[in-house]
Amino acid sequence: MLKIRNGQKILFIGDSITDSGRSRENPKLLGSGYVMMTAARLMVQYPEQNLTFFNSGISGNRVRDLKARWTEDCVKHKPDIVSILIGVNDTWRRYDHNDPTEAPVFAEDLRHILKRAKDELDCQIIVLEPFVLPVPDDRKKWRTDLDPKINACRELAMEYADTYLPLDGIFAAASCRQKPAYWAADGVHPTIAGHMLIANAWTECAGI
Repeated sequence: MLKIRNGQKILFIGDSITDSGRSRENPKLLGSGYVMMTAARLMVQYPEQNLTFFNSGISGNRVRDLKARWTEDCVKHKPDIVSILIGVNDTWRRYDHNDPTEAPVFAEDLRHILKRAKDELDCQIIVLEPFVLPVPDDRKKWRTDLDPKINACRELAMEYADTYLPLDGIFAAASCRQKPAYWAADGVHPTIAGHMLIANAWTECAGI
């Protein structure tokens, strides 16, 4: 469970799922995805806490990119809570550019940023599991590459994180209620419903 306290800075970092059209000029414009939805729910639930939110998602990012920009886009903001969602592009680039990120390399880079978060920020950490849904059909073969990265996220979360969101499982469960494309039309980028699914899971960790 995350502990929400007065004056906290909450930072979300990741790829396009986090980015979701955020403004680079106005940090108050958090995009149209789960970050905005999560922030809105927290602001309504905890109006007296004067929370500040940052969206540091960049479309196309892999874990190596987060590692490279960690100081500028995370540490300098001195967040009290850091939310990390990364990994699907590390798999995607294997299949569209023949540029893989092997699971041990992914794990090493993720460990690097998690350790820095703990050592330099002493913040609460929430790790969001990367996910893929089987639409279109070619996404099914991605499991071979993505599953070891999910396992790395889970193992590192047990070591470093305060909270872990098993999004791959959450989306799989939701797909038993409605077809996968309802939640993510291309198997990767959530629809409005998919983003709300993430936001609901995130805010549950904050006691909402």
